[in-house]
Order: sequence, then C-alpha cells, then structure tokens
Amino acid sequence: MADEDVVGSESPPSPPSPPSPRRRRIAIPAGRAMVIGVVLVIGLGALCGWLGYRVSREHRAEQARSLFLEVGKQGAVNLTTIDYQRAEADVQRILDSATGVFRDEFAGRSGALTEVVKQAQSKSTGTVTAAGVESMTDEEARVLVALSVMTTSLGDPAQQPPRYWRMRVTVTRVDDGAKVSRVDFLP
Repeated sequence: MADEDVVGSESPPSPPSPPSPRRRRIAIPAGRAMVIGVVLVIGLGALCGWLGYRVSREHRAEQARSLFLEVGKQGAVNLTTIDYQRAEADVQRILDSATGVFRDEFAGRSGALTEVVKQAQSKSTGTVTAAGVESMTDEEARVLVALSVMTTSLGDPAQQPPRYWRMRVTVTRVDDGAKVSRVDFLP
C-alpha cells in the first residue's frame, strides 16, 4: 500500500511552458558597422561645425551692430554738442569721428561754424532719446537717432525749451573701428 499511496499521490505533470520569446539579433558585419560609425561621426562633426559657424557669425554680427550703433549715437551727440568756450576742440572731435565726403564737407565749413558759435556765445548739448540700426552690411550701417538738444546763447539768457531732432547717420567701418560717413537730418 505504501507504494500505491506514493504512486497515487503524485501530481499530474504540469503542462510545458510556452517557449520564451527570443530577441532576434541583427548581425551586422564588422565592415558595415565601422562604415556606419564613421558616417555618424562625420555627420555629427559636420552638424557641430555648422552650428558653431552660425553662432560665431551671429556673435560677429551682434558686435558689428553694437559698434555701428554706438558710433552713430556718439556722432549725433558730437554734432549737437558745441560750446563756444571750446568750439575748436568740439569741431575737431566731430572731424576725428568722421570719414569720407562727410568729413571733407564738414572740414570746409568748420571755420565758419566756429566763428558763428563764438560770436553768439552759444552752448548746445545733445542727448540721445532713442536710437536703432535701420540697416546694416558688413562694412556700413544706417543708424536712426532721435535727440533732445538744449541751447543757450548770450543774446537769449532765458531757458529755451529743448529742440527735438532726428538723424539718419551712416557709419562706415574703417581700419579697426568705424566712423560717421554721412548725416541726413529727418523731418
């Protein structure tokens, strides 16, 4: 009986488990793997180089824009800030920040301007109220400048209200900087 109990007490065999899904490995020959790796590295290198070039170009353009804007604003202030007590130095400052035809034309008129300012004993001070780059190339920019100009003179000691001027200042790259090459007064 003991044998019967052992035989009868065995549990029925369990059903076979389903086969486990096997991952299929794609076999890539070593030569192809190397070619794919080289192509990926070259592609990533080209992408990084292109992105780096774009960032560098944008940085240079922003630096140029900033230079042109500052020179345009300073040129407008120079033109509107003249004191009879230092008229020669003020005119020289304008000439030093100018180039080309504008410089030549202003130099031709500078003596008369100095005399008029001295005779009237006038002082004018320009203050930039707004400015922006209208257009720009690698070599020059057009800068729009709005100014408030306060003027006093010996013949009119009362405080005059400020005058508001607008200018389009063309700034041209020269050597290691930039200078004013044209000024147009806007209505």
